[in-house]
Amino acid sequence: MRNTMRAALLICLLAMSGTLPAKEVSPVPPMGWNSWDAYGLTIGEADFKANAATLATMRAYGWTYAVIDQGWYMRHPLANTLQQRDYALDANGLLVPALNRFPSAAHGQGFKPLADWVHAQGLKFGIHIVRGIPKQAVADKLPIADSAFRANDAADTTDTCPWDDSNYGVRDTPAGQAYYDAMLALYADWGVDFLKVDCIADHPYKISEIRQIAAAISKSGRPIVLSLSPGPTQLSHAAEIRQFGQMWRISNDVWDGWSFTHEHPNDDFPMGVRDVFERLPAWAGQARDGRWPDADMLPFGMLAPHPGWGEARRSRLSLDEQRTLLGLLAMARAPLILGANLTMLDEATRALITNKEVIAIDQDSHDNHPVEHLPKRLERLRAWVASGRDGERYVAVFNPGERPFALHATWSELGLESGRYEGREVWSGRRSAAAGSLDIELPAHGSALFALRKVRGN
Repeated sequence: MRNTMRAALLICLLAMSGTLPAKEVSPVPPMGWNSWDAYGLTIGEADFKANAATLATMRAYGWTYAVIDQGWYMRHPLANTLQQRDYALDANGLLVPALNRFPSAAHGQGFKPLADWVHAQGLKFGIHIVRGIPKQAVADKLPIADSAFRANDAADTTDTCPWDDSNYGVRDTPAGQAYYDAMLALYADWGVDFLKVDCIADHPYKISEIRQIAAAISKSGRPIVLSLSPGPTQLSHAAEIRQFGQMWRISNDVWDGWSFTHEHPNDDFPMGVRDVFERLPAWAGQARDGRWPDADMLPFGMLAPHPGWGEARRSRLSLDEQRTLLGLLAMARAPLILGANLTMLDEATRALITNKEVIAIDQDSHDNHPVEHLPKRLERLRAWVASGRDGERYVAVFNPGERPFALHATWSELGLESGRYEGREVWSGRRSAAAGSLDIELPAHGSALFALRKVRGN
């Protein structure tokens, strides 16, 4: 017994000293579902449970996180003004679930009963917040839990989010840290596994609050994935932001279109699938070590009843475009977060998101990168390559153009070593005989994804 206790103490001391590597909270890109694309601000407990129950049927494929996006604290989420939306706060100025929408939060339990239910399904539970401290907490000078500070001590009243003025920014002071410490202590008590924080990764980039939140998560003692939004996060912040977050958005909101026309040159909302091709290459190599550049959600299936943008609808992306987006994110090892209303999941969408090999590429490949120098005759195309655990090679070829493309290329022109390869096209399952080149017709906005092995002797 004494030897066991000594060993445990030694491990503890080594971990505290930094000698032992910290266990990553997200060793592979997070996969799950988020309520925003289908429900916007309006998700309630019954609808959330119904979607999470469907997600649980796909848990074996890796779909793990069930995330409630913005607005869970609003009693009247579709009202026009901040006052009419009527935020629910506790006595310490922290947002709590609106009881008219999340009845299991009664008696001060917060999201704990719902998180316990999610965990019982074999899933993990997540929520969204906008950075900062609620204006009402500041106006009422509410105390900050486990500190001598009050909300007005923590708030920077000169700082609000440009697109959501419900909160003030949090000062980079002991009072500000105390507020985030109290927040994350509450979330840890609830059983939160995933925290999406908005208005913090770009326009504006708030590194001081990112540090505070990451420190508060560490103090909470609970492993929580920190997802930072919106994008596009600037590449100049890459080394800094990956120290603190497990996910950070590299795009603005991606919706169900190939591309969108914007009135102003600096306007990048919304983004389409075509834009993702331009964002991901610069972040190649960053997707590793539990840190994952995030190209936003997958706007597939039914986006209803109250999507976060636009009218209720079925995704306007064609099947080819959906395969292209999912294949591109998998080859880049990006997080995969579903936006569909899962209670209305059609068989085509289910087949798309339960393709085991595409998911395996996202979760377990390495050396993922775009092919930088395609031959001039192929310059209309995009290609990515990656390697699998057991020596297989993956090649994805994309046609972002508006016309079909008759592709003829050697494997070496597509980023592999010279030689003959055999394998299969992942989406269709079709086998390909050993060959030194690829001949295929790619539809407009379409793609092909191959799992290959080099033939011996080549």
